[in-house]
Amino acid sequence: MTSSADESHPTIGILLVDDHAVIRSALRLLIEKQPEMVVVGEASNKAEAVPIAAREQPELIILDLCLGEESGLDLIPELLAAAQDAKIIILTGVSDPAEHQRAIRLGAMGVVRKETSADMLLKAVRRVSAGELWLDRHMTANLVVGLRRDLKAPQTPGDADKSAQLTAREREIVTLIGEGLKNKQIADRLYISEATVRHHLTSILRKLEVSDRVELLIFAYQHNLIQLKRDATEQKLGLAPPSVRAIQ
Repeated sequence: MTSSADESHPTIGILLVDDHAVIRSALRLLIEKQPEMVVVGEASNKAEAVPIAAREQPELIILDLCLGEESGLDLIPELLAAAQDAKIIILTGVSDPAEHQRAIRLGAMGVVRKETSADMLLKAVRRVSAGELWLDRHMTANLVVGLRRDLKAPQTPGDADKSAQLTAREREIVTLIGEGLKNKQIADRLYISEATVRHHLTSILRKLEVSDRVELLIFAYQHNLIQLKRDATEQKLGLAPPSVRAIQ
Protein backbone atom coordinates (compact mmCIF):
# COMPACT_ATOMS: atom_id res chain seq x y z
CA MET A 1 0.00 0.00 0.00
CA THR A 2 2.48 2.62 -1.12
CA SER A 3 1.13 6.15 -1.47
CA SER A 4 2.40 9.64 -0.82
CA ALA A 5 1.60 11.92 2.07
CA ASP A 6 3.37 14.58 0.02
CA GLU A 7 6.28 14.61 -2.41
CA SER A 8 8.91 14.53 0.34
CA HIS A 9 7.22 11.95 2.60
CA PRO A 10 6.25 8.69 0.89
CA THR A 11 3.94 6.79 3.21
CA ILE A 12 5.13 3.67 5.01
CA GLY A 13 2.09 1.43 5.44
CA ILE A 14 2.38 -0.52 8.70
CA LEU A 15 0.50 -3.57 9.99
CA LEU A 16 0.46 -4.04 13.78
CA VAL A 17 0.28 -7.61 15.10
CA ASP A 18 0.05 -7.84 18.90
CA ASP A 19 -2.45 -9.66 21.09
CA HIS A 20 -2.78 -6.68 23.47
CA ALA A 21 -5.21 -4.03 22.24
CA VAL A 22 -3.64 -1.38 24.48
CA ILE A 23 -0.21 -1.95 22.89
CA ARG A 24 -1.68 -1.67 19.39
CA SER A 25 -3.50 1.54 20.33
CA ALA A 26 -0.31 3.08 21.74
CA LEU A 27 1.66 2.09 18.64
CA ARG A 28 -1.04 3.52 16.36
CA LEU A 29 -0.97 6.85 18.21
CA LEU A 30 2.82 6.98 17.99
CA ILE A 31 3.05 5.95 14.34
CA GLU A 32 0.30 8.17 12.98
CA LYS A 33 1.97 11.27 14.42
CA GLN A 34 4.72 10.66 11.85
CA PRO A 35 4.02 12.34 8.47
CA GLU A 36 5.43 9.46 6.44
CA MET A 37 3.79 6.57 8.34
CA VAL A 38 0.26 5.17 8.46
CA VAL A 39 -1.24 2.12 10.15
CA VAL A 40 -3.05 0.06 7.52
CA GLY A 41 -4.33 -2.64 9.85
CA GLU A 42 -4.25 -4.27 13.27
CA ALA A 43 -4.39 -7.94 14.24
CA SER A 44 -4.18 -9.94 17.43
CA ASN A 45 -3.46 -13.39 15.96
CA LYS A 46 -2.63 -15.34 12.80
CA ALA A 47 -6.23 -15.70 11.68
CA GLU A 48 -6.57 -11.92 11.58
CA ALA A 49 -3.06 -10.97 10.48
CA VAL A 50 -2.57 -13.05 7.32
CA PRO A 51 -5.74 -11.86 5.49
CA ILE A 52 -5.00 -8.22 6.38
CA ALA A 53 -1.42 -8.58 5.14
CA ALA A 54 -2.64 -10.10 1.88
CA ARG A 55 -5.24 -7.40 1.36
CA GLU A 56 -3.30 -4.29 2.43
CA GLN A 57 0.23 -5.29 1.29
CA PRO A 58 1.95 -3.27 4.02
CA GLU A 59 5.50 -2.07 3.57
CA LEU A 60 6.30 -3.01 7.16
CA ILE A 61 4.87 -5.31 9.84
CA ILE A 62 5.49 -4.81 13.56
CA LEU A 63 5.08 -8.25 15.12
CA ASP A 64 5.08 -9.43 18.74
CA LEU A 65 6.71 -12.81 19.41
CA CYS A 66 4.06 -13.77 21.97
CA LEU A 67 0.50 -13.78 20.59
CA GLY A 68 -1.35 -15.43 23.43
CA GLU A 69 -1.17 -19.16 22.72
CA GLU A 70 0.45 -18.55 19.32
CA SER A 71 4.09 -17.81 18.49
CA GLY A 72 4.97 -14.87 16.31
CA LEU A 73 7.86 -16.93 14.97
CA ASP A 74 5.43 -19.33 13.32
CA LEU A 75 3.67 -16.39 11.69
CA ILE A 76 6.72 -14.83 10.00
CA PRO A 77 6.82 -17.09 6.90
CA GLU A 78 3.06 -16.76 6.36
CA LEU A 79 3.14 -12.98 6.63
CA LEU A 80 6.04 -12.74 4.18
CA ALA A 81 4.21 -15.03 1.77
CA ALA A 82 1.02 -12.96 2.05
CA ALA A 83 2.78 -9.58 1.66
CA GLN A 84 5.87 -10.39 -0.37
CA ASP A 85 7.40 -6.90 -0.27
CA ALA A 86 6.84 -6.42 3.47
CA LYS A 87 9.63 -6.16 6.00
CA ILE A 88 9.10 -7.39 9.55
CA ILE A 89 10.25 -5.82 12.81
CA ILE A 90 9.91 -7.94 15.93
CA LEU A 91 8.79 -5.82 18.89
CA THR A 92 9.11 -8.04 21.93
CA GLY A 93 9.57 -8.36 25.65
CA VAL A 94 11.24 -11.75 25.13
CA SER A 95 14.94 -11.50 25.97
CA ASP A 96 16.01 -14.94 24.72
CA PRO A 97 18.75 -14.44 22.08
CA ALA A 98 17.83 -17.78 20.48
CA GLU A 99 14.33 -16.46 19.75
CA HIS A 100 15.80 -13.31 18.18
CA GLN A 101 18.12 -15.42 16.02
CA ARG A 102 15.26 -17.62 14.86
CA ALA A 103 13.23 -14.55 13.93
CA ILE A 104 16.05 -13.17 11.78
CA ARG A 105 16.67 -16.52 10.12
CA LEU A 106 12.96 -16.77 9.32
CA GLY A 107 13.05 -13.42 7.55
CA ALA A 108 12.55 -10.63 10.10
CA MET A 109 14.67 -7.54 9.39
CA GLY A 110 14.85 -6.16 12.91
CA VAL A 111 14.37 -6.88 16.60
CA VAL A 112 13.36 -4.13 19.04
CA ARG A 113 12.85 -4.72 22.75
CA LYS A 114 9.65 -3.32 24.27
CA GLU A 115 11.60 -1.32 26.83
CA THR A 116 13.26 0.60 23.96
CA SER A 117 12.35 4.28 23.63
CA ALA A 118 9.64 5.40 21.20
CA ASP A 119 12.22 7.40 19.23
CA MET A 120 14.37 4.30 18.80
CA LEU A 121 11.41 2.28 17.55
CA LEU A 122 10.58 4.96 14.99
CA LYS A 123 14.21 5.02 13.89
CA ALA A 124 14.10 1.23 13.47
CA VAL A 125 10.93 1.53 11.37
CA ARG A 126 12.57 4.07 9.07
CA ARG A 127 15.82 2.12 8.72
CA VAL A 128 14.18 -1.25 8.12
CA SER A 129 11.77 0.33 5.65
CA ALA A 130 14.85 1.62 3.79
CA GLY A 131 16.22 -1.93 3.61
CA GLU A 132 18.60 -1.98 6.57
CA LEU A 133 18.87 -4.71 9.19
CA TRP A 134 18.10 -3.37 12.69
CA LEU A 135 19.94 -5.14 15.51
CA ASP A 136 21.88 -3.65 18.37
CA ARG A 137 25.49 -4.71 18.81
CA HIS A 138 24.68 -7.32 21.43
CA MET A 139 22.07 -8.91 19.17
CA THR A 140 24.42 -8.83 16.18
CA ALA A 141 27.11 -10.62 18.18
CA ASN A 142 24.62 -13.17 19.49
CA LEU A 143 23.34 -13.77 15.97
CA VAL A 144 26.82 -14.54 14.69
CA VAL A 145 27.55 -16.76 17.70
CA GLY A 146 24.43 -18.74 16.88
CA LEU A 147 25.31 -18.95 13.21
CA ARG A 148 28.67 -20.42 14.18
CA ARG A 149 26.91 -23.50 15.54
CA ASP A 150 25.01 -24.48 12.43
CA LEU A 151 26.26 -22.55 9.42
CA LYS A 152 29.78 -23.88 8.92
CA ALA A 153 29.45 -24.56 5.21
CA PRO A 154 32.75 -25.39 3.50
CA GLN A 155 34.39 -22.71 1.44
CA THR A 156 34.52 -23.12 -2.32
CA PRO A 157 37.02 -21.64 -4.81
CA GLY A 158 34.20 -19.49 -6.15
CA ASP A 159 33.63 -17.98 -2.71
CA ALA A 160 37.31 -17.07 -2.44
CA ASP A 161 37.04 -15.32 -5.80
CA LYS A 162 34.05 -13.33 -4.53
CA SER A 163 35.92 -12.18 -1.43
CA ALA A 164 38.93 -11.16 -3.51
CA GLN A 165 36.76 -8.71 -5.45
CA LEU A 166 36.20 -6.53 -2.39
CA THR A 167 38.12 -3.27 -2.25
CA ALA A 168 39.92 -2.11 0.89
CA ARG A 169 37.09 0.34 1.59
CA GLU A 170 34.48 -2.38 1.15
CA ARG A 171 36.35 -4.59 3.62
CA GLU A 172 36.33 -1.68 6.08
CA ILE A 173 32.57 -1.49 5.72
CA VAL A 174 32.21 -5.23 6.26
CA THR A 175 34.27 -4.73 9.43
CA LEU A 176 31.88 -2.09 10.73
CA ILE A 177 28.77 -4.01 9.75
CA GLY A 178 30.22 -6.92 11.69
CA GLU A 179 30.47 -4.61 14.72
CA GLY A 180 26.76 -3.89 14.39
CA LEU A 181 27.04 -0.33 13.09
CA LYS A 182 24.20 1.17 11.02
CA ASN A 183 24.78 3.16 7.82
CA LYS A 184 24.83 6.54 9.59
CA GLN A 185 27.35 5.29 12.16
CA ILE A 186 29.54 3.84 9.40
CA ALA A 187 29.39 7.12 7.52
CA ASP A 188 30.43 9.04 10.63
CA ARG A 189 33.25 6.61 11.39
CA LEU A 190 34.68 6.76 7.86
CA TYR A 191 33.93 10.46 7.22
CA ILE A 192 31.82 9.71 4.17
CA SER A 193 28.15 10.26 3.32
CA GLU A 194 25.36 7.78 4.00
CA ALA A 195 24.74 7.69 0.25
CA THR A 196 28.34 6.55 -0.26
CA VAL A 197 27.90 3.85 2.39
CA ARG A 198 24.76 2.62 0.64
CA HIS A 199 26.62 2.58 -2.69
CA HIS A 200 29.45 0.51 -1.19
CA LEU A 201 26.98 -1.86 0.50
CA THR A 202 25.17 -2.43 -2.79
CA SER A 203 28.51 -3.26 -4.39
CA ILE A 204 29.46 -5.63 -1.53
CA LEU A 205 26.16 -7.52 -1.74
CA ARG A 206 26.50 -7.83 -5.51
CA LYS A 207 30.09 -9.07 -5.40
CA LEU A 208 29.42 -11.62 -2.66
CA GLU A 209 26.09 -12.63 -4.23
CA VAL A 210 24.15 -12.17 -0.98
CA SER A 211 20.85 -10.35 -0.61
CA ASP A 212 21.00 -8.55 2.76
CA ARG A 213 23.04 -7.90 5.90
CA VAL A 214 22.10 -11.19 7.50
CA GLU A 215 23.44 -13.18 4.56
CA LEU A 216 26.46 -10.86 4.50
CA LEU A 217 27.20 -11.66 8.17
CA ILE A 218 26.85 -15.36 7.45
CA PHE A 219 29.16 -15.20 4.41
CA ALA A 220 31.69 -12.99 6.22
CA TYR A 221 31.87 -15.35 9.20
CA GLN A 222 32.07 -18.50 7.10
CA HIS A 223 34.82 -17.10 4.88
CA ASN A 224 36.98 -15.47 7.54
CA LEU A 225 36.11 -11.87 6.74
CA ILE A 226 35.00 -11.48 10.35
CA GLN A 227 35.80 -13.38 13.50
CA LEU A 228 34.46 -13.39 17.03
CA LYS A 229 36.66 -11.81 19.65
CA ARG A 230 36.14 -11.16 23.35
CA ASP A 231 38.46 -9.26 25.62
CA ALA A 232 40.21 -11.89 27.72
CA THR A 233 39.78 -10.07 31.05
CA GLU A 234 36.10 -9.31 30.45
CA GLN A 235 35.55 -12.90 29.35
CA LYS A 236 37.02 -14.25 32.57
CA LEU A 237 34.85 -11.91 34.62
CA GLY A 238 31.76 -12.57 32.51
CA LEU A 239 31.17 -8.83 32.06
CA ALA A 240 30.88 -8.43 28.32
CA PRO A 241 29.04 -10.08 25.44
CA PRO A 242 31.14 -11.22 22.50
CA SER A 243 31.89 -8.54 19.95
CA VAL A 244 32.47 -9.05 16.27
CA ARG A 245 35.69 -7.98 14.63
CA ALA A 246 36.40 -8.09 10.92
CA ILE A 247 39.69 -9.27 9.50
CA GLN A 248 41.19 -6.88 6.97
